[in-house]
Formats: sequence, structure tokens, C-alpha cells
Amino acid sequence: MTVDSEDVIDCMARMKGDAQPFALATVVRTKAATSAKVGAKAVIRADGSMVGWIGGGCTLGAVRKAAREALGDGRARMIRVRPDDQAGPAEEGTEEIRNACVSGGTVEVFVEPILPRPALIVVGASATARALCALGRNAGFAVTAAALADDLEGIAEADEKLAGFDLSRSPRAATSFIVVATQGKRDREALEAALRCGAPYVAFIGSRKKAADLKAQLAARGVAAGRLAGLRSPAGLDIGAVTPEEIALSVLAEIVQERRKAAPVGLVEDEAIEGAAVETRVVTPAASGCCGEGGKH
Repeated sequence: MTVDSEDVIDCMARMKGDAQPFALATVVRTKAATSAKVGAKAVIRADGSMVGWIGGGCTLGAVRKAAREALGDGRARMIRVRPDDQAGPAEEGTEEIRNACVSGGTVEVFVEPILPRPALIVVGASATARALCALGRNAGFAVTAAALADDLEGIAEADEKLAGFDLSRSPRAATSFIVVATQGKRDREALEAALRCGAPYVAFIGSRKKAADLKAQLAARGVAAGRLAGLRSPAGLDIGAVTPEEIALSVLAEIVQERRKAAPVGLVEDEAIEGAAVETRVVTPAASGCCGEGGKH
């Protein structure tokens, strides 16, 4: 393994660990004189910066453009970069890119987007919260469970656990789907923390009356009217759900529906390797959460 290959693999591992999107470019075929050989790889970040080597300036611009498009639509693509004066048969599924490179070589590069799993934060340790954690994880979400420290042991199906309701300690909180399922245990504190994160989807599992009461309290505490208006409550699709598992199913169905409205068709996501050990991290706050006050509500 070359040093460049090790750099690429290390970069991929770091970016996956940080849940950062990137594209992986691999040279799959070359013809005539080219600086990059078959098997050469590079990671292209969302900002266009790159780790690895897939060729010089004649290839680099085309690969960066293809990577940007792949990250935008979630689809892998094959590109062929060849000189202007070399005609070749068109191949289905391959994008032809001509250039004026003096080397006269042709390079074919496969560009694959690697996107992080969608993030789901479940706040609370109720039966519905536990069911939603399990269902969300099985559906391919990166699940964070946020609950009081004493309640975390009862939540088994989570990639990460947060002790308390300070959701700002979750690095993806602002882009997560957040569901508050405290169901009577410090509801106001949990809901305020969720709404202040700026996440596009926040749902509250509870009655219309309870949601209305909480919204009035939070408005008095300075939570923005736009955030309160966007709260999903009752949460989930109307499927006549009764049990915790059915309620969790209805909520996750709504989340999938909302996600697919915005996500590109053919999304390629990073997935855990089947059978690999999964580590659950528990984060304990140094102090009480900054987004709400203590006490039961």
C-alpha cells in the first residue's frame, strides 16, 4: 500500500467518523500517457479540497465538477477525460469530457458520493422513545438518545447517548430529525432544548392540549414564534396508532416522508458493516443543559 493510499483511507475514516459528506474518485481505466494509473484514488470534500491523486490539471477539474454534482444529487457517475482530437465510441452511462491536455492520454474515473446516515435524536426514555430508537436504527438512521442520566440504561438501541437535554452537545443537532417523547417527564425543558437547536424537523409526542400549553409557556420564555409554529404535534402520520410501537412507526413514517421530499433519488449513504461491533458512547454533561431550566413540568 502506498503512502497516498494510506492518506486516502485515513481521510475517509476521519470524515465518516465526523459524519461529513465526501466523494471517492477512483481511476478505473487509462489509455496512452497519463500521470495517474489504474487504482489511484482521491477523496474530494464538499468544499472541493482533495486528498489523494487522480491526475493532473487536465483531469482534476473534471473530477471536482463530477464530485460536486454527485454530492448534490446522490448519484455515482463514470467520467472519461480524453483529448479533443481522439474520437471514441460513446458508452452508455459514461460522461465524455474533452480537454486540450498535451499528454494525449485518456482517463476514466468512477466518482461515488459517500453521504452520512440521516441523524435522529430521540429525547426522553418513555416506551415510545425506546421503540423509536430501535425502529430508527433498523431503518438506517444514526440514532442519538437524550434522557436523564438515570434513564439511559433502559435505552439499548442508540448509537450515542446524551445524559440530559443539552442537545447542543450533539454535533449534528441542527440538521437532525428531533422527536421529544418525554411523555410527562420534564416535557418543557426537553421541548425547549429541541426547538432552540434550529433543526428543521421537531416533533412532540403528546396530546394537542399538552402541546398547546407547552407552546404558550415557551412563547413566554422567548422561543421564536416561527420555531413554535413549525412544531409537529400530534407527531406522526395518522395511521390510528395506539401502542408505543405503532406510534413510533407513525412518527418514523412521517420522518421518512419529509426526508424523501428533500433528498435526491438514489441517495448513497454510508452504512455500518453488517456484523461489525457497534460502540455506544455516553456523554455526561458537566452542568445542567443550557437550553432549558431544571425541574419537572
